[in-house]
Amino acid sequence: MLIGVDGGCWANDRGYGRHARELLTEMVRSAPDDQFVFFLDSASAARFALSGGNVRTVLVPQSRPPTEAAAANGSRSPRDMLRFTRAVLRARPDVFFCPSVYTYFPLPPGQKAVVGIHDAIAERFASRTLPSLRARLFWNAKVRLAVLQSTLVLSVSDFAADDVSRVIGVPRARIRVAAEAAAASFRPSESPAAIRSAAAGIGLSADARWFIYVGGFSPHKNLDVLVRAFARTVERPAVDEVCLVLVGKVSGDPFLTGVEEVRAEIAARGIESRVLWPGYVPDEVLRHLLSGALALVLPSDCEGFGLPAVEAAACGTAVIATTESPLPSLLEGGGIFVAPRDESSLNSAMSALLADEPARAAMAATALRRAQLLSWRRCAEETLQTIREAAA
Repeated sequence: MLIGVDGGCWANDRGYGRHARELLTEMVRSAPDDQFVFFLDSASAARFALSGGNVRTVLVPQSRPPTEAAAANGSRSPRDMLRFTRAVLRARPDVFFCPSVYTYFPLPPGQKAVVGIHDAIAERFASRTLPSLRARLFWNAKVRLAVLQSTLVLSVSDFAADDVSRVIGVPRARIRVAAEAAAASFRPSESPAAIRSAAAGIGLSADARWFIYVGGFSPHKNLDVLVRAFARTVERPAVDEVCLVLVGKVSGDPFLTGVEEVRAEIAARGIESRVLWPGYVPDEVLRHLLSGALALVLPSDCEGFGLPAVEAAACGTAVIATTESPLPSLLEGGGIFVAPRDESSLNSAMSALLADEPARAAMAATALRRAQLLSWRRCAEETLQTIREAAA
């Protein structure tokens, strides 16, 4: 088959981009007899890393990268989207794959297609993800058109698929699931020295212990609740060396951000010295920070998959995560799962893992085993199966 691919997510630094890069790399490797044509803007082309006899690229000029224009308060110009539409029309793929509706553009009429919808978070929590009525109207129009034009919809978990069906209105029979996984770079640290070096590199003291959050700072991630729960956890004198590490971009994020609100909450609790903001951390360093953490905390309103938690689990680390996600099932026994914005339960979970090292170690071992059951190879195979079904 000739498979057209929307490569606009390639340059995204959040989960959308991670998903696209890991999945598409494995798809190209798994299907050497198929031809893949990737439609890229200049920002994605600059980071694009696939090559080989079954890969070719089409550079589509854009006035603004889709990863910026399609996020939060942005919008893509009709002219930019039409350039992509025409490029696909000229290439005439047997089937088209859009890894995420985030960078979706209108397809030529009659084009068979699979469109990825990772979750229904923007629909369920519009005021906490899309800052204006204009942004919500653009998002909703894009999703409706994507659903209308898609032959099949692909999601990342049964939890997300059920949400997409219930909230967006896609018939469940039209949705397929291909679960994500941790990248190969996420694995347990080989030595305490490597953990200490990574910790020192972001300003943690030699005696420090830490909880860690990895991701964006959008309001629906509930980091204000995390800060308050953490402050309660460390108010006792016996936990002087416990810190909270918030990993992620603190500026230049095209998505709605709540960084200033989180900083204000930290200041109000008087715990500035206990909270570290290392910004973006490369995977090879991040895996050591995850390996050495007391737990990865992901207290969001909702997660379609919860990839940071699975990445932490793959490093042999227990998790504290939202119940509004597939994580209680994916990582069953590998952590503690708490309802969104339940500050008391989040505080209790953090206090329990801080105080009970044997229980924490048992959860971490289970989390690692559960994470190892997931693979990008299987995700690629399930995605290719969906694409072939749509093309039939």
